[in-house]
Amino acid sequence: MTAHDRPADSPGDEPLVTSGITAGPGGVMTVEVGVITGDLTLRTAWDGRQVLLDVQYDGADEWYSVEGSPVPASDRASAEAVHEAMTEAVKRGGGTGTEGLA
Repeated sequence: MTAHDRPADSPGDEPLVTSGITAGPGGVMTVEVGVITGDLTLRTAWDGRQVLLDVQYDGADEWYSVEGSPVPASDRASAEAVHEAMTEAVKRGGGTGTEGLA
C-alpha cells in the first residue's frame, strides 16, 4: 500500500491537514522520492495508536510518506502535538523526517 491510497484514519476521525507550509532549506525527507521542497501540505492521520504523516506539493494529488512515519500517539491530543511538531520541522527543513517527534 502506498502513501496516497492508505486509509486516512479511524471512521469519524478527520486527518489533520496544514497546507501552505514552505519547507526550509533541505526540505522534508520522504520514503518514496527522497527530499521534497517548496510549498507543501502536511497530513496527519491518527489510527488510535499511531500517526501516519504524509506530505504533498500544494495542489498536487500524490501523497508521500514522511521518513520515519508512523509515529506512536496514544490519543488525539498526542496526534495533534505530533502534527504541530512536524509542521515546524518542515519549516526548518534540513531533510527532516520524524526523528525526535515521538
